[in-house]
Amino acid sequence: MPEYKAPLRDIKFVMNELLNSEQHYANLEGAEDATPDMVDAIIQEGAKFCEQVLSPLNQVGDQEGCTWSEDGVKTPTGFKEAYQQYVEGGWPSMTADPNYGGQGLPHSIGLVVSEMVGTCNWSWGMYPGLSHGATNTIEAHGTEEQKQTYLTKLISGEWTGTMCLTEPHCGSDLGTLRTKAEPNADGTYSITGTKIFISAGEHDMAENIVHIVLARLPGAPEGTKGISLFIVPKQLPNEDGSAGERNAVSCGSLEHKMGIHGNATCVMNFDGAKGWLIGPENKGLNCMFTFMNTARIGTAIQGLGAAELGFQGSLAYAKERLAMRSLSGPKNPDGIADPIIVHPDVRRMLLTQKVVAEGARALIYLAGQQVDVVHSGKTEEERKHADALLGFLTPIAKAFLTEIGYESANLGMQVFGGHGFIAEWGMEQNVRDSRIGMIYEGTTGIQALDLLGRKVLMTQGEALKVFTKQVHVFCKENADNEQLKEFIEPLAAINKEWGDLTMKVGMTAMKNREEVGAAAVDYLMYSGYAVFAYLWARMAKVALDKMAEGTSEEMFYNAKVQSARFYFKRLLPRTKTHAETMLAGADSLLDMPEEAFVI
Repeated sequence: MPEYKAPLRDIKFVMNELLNSEQHYANLEGAEDATPDMVDAIIQEGAKFCEQVLSPLNQVGDQEGCTWSEDGVKTPTGFKEAYQQYVEGGWPSMTADPNYGGQGLPHSIGLVVSEMVGTCNWSWGMYPGLSHGATNTIEAHGTEEQKQTYLTKLISGEWTGTMCLTEPHCGSDLGTLRTKAEPNADGTYSITGTKIFISAGEHDMAENIVHIVLARLPGAPEGTKGISLFIVPKQLPNEDGSAGERNAVSCGSLEHKMGIHGNATCVMNFDGAKGWLIGPENKGLNCMFTFMNTARIGTAIQGLGAAELGFQGSLAYAKERLAMRSLSGPKNPDGIADPIIVHPDVRRMLLTQKVVAEGARALIYLAGQQVDVVHSGKTEEERKHADALLGFLTPIAKAFLTEIGYESANLGMQVFGGHGFIAEWGMEQNVRDSRIGMIYEGTTGIQALDLLGRKVLMTQGEALKVFTKQVHVFCKENADNEQLKEFIEPLAAINKEWGDLTMKVGMTAMKNREEVGAAAVDYLMYSGYAVFAYLWARMAKVALDKMAEGTSEEMFYNAKVQSARFYFKRLLPRTKTHAETMLAGADSLLDMPEEAFVI
């Protein structure tokens, strides 16, 4: 199992040198405590907790899994104790509202800690991760009484949270859900129905679990317009705020899964459970998007984590494993063979993992800064611009990063050869754990429809322009920089082509709406590679500027430039395939009659 080491140097590079976090925090309302010393201390302590406490439990969680009984669900050895340390360290409250016990730090700092937690032990990290979403939802849509009752406990970490959407007959198509909410005389509701695939739905790590549940009121409109949102606690709160009588909600069974064995993925039965409406009637899906958007950024971290963990494990192995000789002559003449890191194809796999992890980090931290501005920007104009940029980047981050993160996890396994298929090295667990990322919180296809259909075409391309204008300005400012020419010229070309392709897809979609679905995934993947090109060009510029000034870390900065060069030469050309296939049309997908699909 790879011994996780928090990539602190690269984390600080992205935060401080690429994204200028110090200035960013100074521009926010109420972020006075986010001083460089404070931020550095948080990251250092987070790294220590992840390396020393969570990382050793990663393989334990995979091997033991969770166990179900009528008395409840038991998590793997050490999970509960690690959660208590997490709560005692004040981590659940870090970015939450100070009015309810939070520390009020910027959300982007929380994402840095979430990255480290998610990389070293994704299964464990899902327990507090789901709580963040429940916290954000109640914070945004709950009444003051609900906030005092539930928010304070979620923020302290005493209670955890879940989101309950999916039902046996419906996944992403929430308009068909059947869970019912019957009004009670006391203003509460009786919630009845079954939810499946509920991560962290039942466990022994906290005294209470707050379920955020979608259900239908009597006489509600059909489809998504008739869905309401409810708070349904596992234990009903007492008047003093403590967890009291057991509610009529239970875990019927645990799912048997490909990966993330350490997290309890539950079938949850609501048998007339008492619940409280959150937000307006029949506007539940609108309210739930607060939770889902939080979860989508959180899921994007899984793509980063899969690449980072795979890279760390396979890099160490590639430096030690001896096999064959370099084609240009022995590099380890005193040994029986050369370390496999000298071979071009092993370098291809290692560099792919490296540029994916570091590019993903830059994208997630950039998105995190937009979250900060949406919440704490000083002007309405700043907040609106950040919200538009965040809305555009979120489906790209979620889908693109989980797709290429899974690819990177597989490459990490491939570097090991046959040993990668063996459980003791941890590479096959990384592959199994990361596979779910492309499915939950909306599949890649769902995210692609959101990006191309809702975000881009429904705004007549304005959502795209929010980003491409930034790229255009960057290219224009650096057009005469000879050192950056190898990055600026292809970036400018891809930025222009991006707009042209959008126009072409939009024109065909006006004639046949099926064209949107046919082009969507290729459009999203193209967009992801284009966003990475911008970020890698910016990282190359920072590195070149640092080396021009003179630095004691020339190897680090030169590796950034070389990584950018690898990305532009080896990965960015994938956009050519995506460009061609997104314009191939829907006919080749839909012409074949259903009856012809036979075995």
